[in-house]
Parts: sequence; C-alpha cells; structure tokens
Amino acid sequence: MKMKKAFLTIPLSAALLLPTAQMASAHEGHMHGDAKKSSSSQEVSNKATDLRAALDQLFSEHAYLAVITMQKGIDGSKDFDQAAAALNENTNDLSDAIASVYGKKAGKQFKEIWSSHIGYFVDYVQATAKKDEAGKKKAVKELDQYRMKQADMLDKATGGRLKASELEEGLKMHVNELLKAFDSYTEKDFDTTYETVRKSIHHMFEVGKGVSWAITDQFPGKFDQKSVDTPAADLREDLNYLFSEHLALAVVAMQKGNDGSKDFDQAAAALNENTNDLSDAIASVYGKDAGKQFKTIWSSHIGYLVDYVKADASGDEQAKEKAVKDLDAYRMKQAKFLDQATDGRLKAADLEAGLKTHIDELIKTYTSYHNGEYDQLYPTVREAYGHMFMVGQDVASAIVDQHPELFKSNMPNEMPKTGMGGTAGPLGMSYEAFAGMMASLILAGGAVGAFFLIRRKPSN
Repeated sequence: MKMKKAFLTIPLSAALLLPTAQMASAHEGHMHGDAKKSSSSQEVSNKATDLRAALDQLFSEHAYLAVITMQKGIDGSKDFDQAAAALNENTNDLSDAIASVYGKKAGKQFKEIWSSHIGYFVDYVQATAKKDEAGKKKAVKELDQYRMKQADMLDKATGGRLKASELEEGLKMHVNELLKAFDSYTEKDFDTTYETVRKSIHHMFEVGKGVSWAITDQFPGKFDQKSVDTPAADLREDLNYLFSEHLALAVVAMQKGNDGSKDFDQAAAALNENTNDLSDAIASVYGKDAGKQFKTIWSSHIGYLVDYVKADASGDEQAKEKAVKDLDAYRMKQAKFLDQATDGRLKAADLEAGLKTHIDELIKTYTSYHNGEYDQLYPTVREAYGHMFMVGQDVASAIVDQHPELFKSNMPNEMPKTGMGGTAGPLGMSYEAFAGMMASLILAGGAVGAFFLIRRKPSN
C-alpha cells in the first residue's frame, strides 16, 4: 500500500525521526485531529514529544523483534533469517538516530555496542539449543559486560544526564526480561512468557522517555524549550503502547494459530489482556458503558481475524470472504463509536480509512507468513507497528482537545522517573498512571458514556 511521508521538523537531522519510511510515514486514510493546544503541557505533538514517540517506537520495536527472533531461533523456524534482519534494521534506525544527534562516530560506536548484545542473545539461544550450560553462562557474562559499555557510552554522550549506574540497572532489567521471556518459552511456561513479553515491550517506552528527555535537555533550543514529560505526552505514550502492542500481539497470535502452536492460547490471552487495558482506558474517559461498548466492538475484529485464519487453514474461501465482510462492518461500527465519543474530533470517514489500513496490514502479514513470503512479512510488520503510533497520537489529540483542563501542568526541571534506572515499576504502571490522571473524568464519564453509547444492532 502506498504511503505518504510526513516530514517532522526537528532541526537536528531528518534522520533522527525519519530513519525509515515506516517510522514517520503518514498512511493514506490516517486519522487526523484538528486540535489546537493552549499550552505546551497540553501539546500532544511538538518537536519534543515527537522525538519521544519516535524513540518509543524504535526501542519498543527492538524488544518485540528480539522476542520474536529468539523464539524463531529456538524453534528452527524458516523465517528466522528475516526476523533477525528486521531486528538488524531496527538497530540501524536506532544508530542513525544517535548519529543524527551526536555525530557519525557516536552512531557507529552505538551500533557496535548495541549490536553486540543482540549477538549475545543469539549465543544464548544457540547454547540453549545445544544444552550447553557453559555457553549460556558465557553469554550472560558477556551481556553483563555489554551493559557497562552501553551505559558508559550513553552517560558520556548525554553529558551525564543519563547516569551510568542507573543505565546499567535499566539495561539489566531489559536483558533479564528478554532472557525470562525466552527461558519460559523453552520451558513451555507460556503464561510467564507472554506476561514477560508485555513487560519487556512496556519497559522500552520508559527508556524512550528517558533518552528523549536527555536529548531535549541537552539541546533545548532545538526543541523550542519543550518538555517530553507532560500529561499530554504521557497520554500519547500510553495509547501508543497499547495500540502498538495490540498490533504486535495480533501478528504473533495469527502466526501461532496458523502453525497450531502450543502457546497459541497464551498469545491470544495476552492479546485479550491488551483489549481489556484499551477498554479500561476508554472507560476512564467516557464511562463504563462506553468502555464496555468499545470492548465489544474492538474484540469483534480480533474474532474476525481469527475466523480468517481458520478459514484460510481449512481452505474455505467462502468463510474467508465472510470474515473480510465482517471486518468491513466492524470498521464502520468502530469509526462511528469514536466519531461520536470524540464529538467529531475523529471523523468517521477518516477512521474507516485508517482502520482499513490496520486490517489490511494484519491480513498482509498473515498471508505473507502463510505463503512463506518472509521478505515481505517483516517490512509489513514494521510498517503496521509504526502505523499504530499514529493512531495513538490522533486519539490522544482528540482526548486532550476535548478535555484540555486535565492536561495542565508545570514543566519539570529534573529527569522524569523512567525505566532508565528501573524506577518506573512493573507492567501496567503506565496504564495506571493514565487511568489515575483521567480518574476525575469518571464522574462526568457516566453521563458522557451514556450520551455516546451507540446501540448495537443484533447480528443476522
């Protein structure tokens, strides 16, 4: 599908926010809000918050692709090479971002250090496959050494804004999460696997916040003196996390369903937990009835995607056509709901087109996987993952424009608490912070939710 590039105007380097097409591409039919912000604390999108979102995307995508690649490696999957290549492309994008801020030499140094820890994870996977305990211990030791080098490099690059000791702690969390996700997978403790997968992805949003804070604090003039740490920016991050995680888990669940994998139920359960979190987020703004309705509609498209996978596996073309038709009907319902909920800030026509992009991307990733077209698969996965960050931005913009009084704050002078030092807490912290911030809406939300409640017509 053709894409339009939306060039973000951060005057460090275009490479910082545009290292890849999927990172800053504005998909056709993308949902745009017309919100006007009254203060910088209420700005969902500015040079600083766009930087934070871009780094959130790259760091979280790294964790996601690392999990996938490690699973593919231990399973001996045919698409291992392509998954690993996608992970390497992510590394290239991260390195380009560092280079655009600190110069080519720093970018090269970052790439060498960052790439090394991916290599050590591969060593760990290979040692596990061979039941080589000594090899596993060696890989873990090398990962510890990596942490020190990476922390030292970022400490120096940011002029001490990111402290080496705190970076080492944050990197230890990242390494341990990926190892735990992998170990539990090999041990067939799939509940732990997907619980940890969610934690590992979520943690990297905190890393993105920390790194973006350091950069904007170091070069304030390049970012119009704007902060990455505001209620509006946090809302955007929370929604970016939930929407992008939905995409990530949907891709995994569809592949597991295609393969008849033993961990399909747990992958699907993680996807359902993500739906619960999204629905709770909607409920915290628009009331319980609206949250329940959102969950019913949103869950339906997951069910229709499962129907598509089942029909494809059984060669039932008629059932596949029905699933596609059901997905089209879903788009209309979802678009109408969000249009009414946001008082027209999100237009139904734009929403329908944006949801079509999302659905088409998911079906394309599944079809590519099913047909063994792995070179097409992972570029589409990355494109689809990036698209959800645009969805998060637009929904956040609509909410902030609708309730601007909830997003006023004083600008912080110190580094925000983030996963850089392991202080941000476990999975759900970001969502809980979001829900807490929006809690004052719940009283009004009952009325709002009732007003926006859309009566569902019974299915034929």
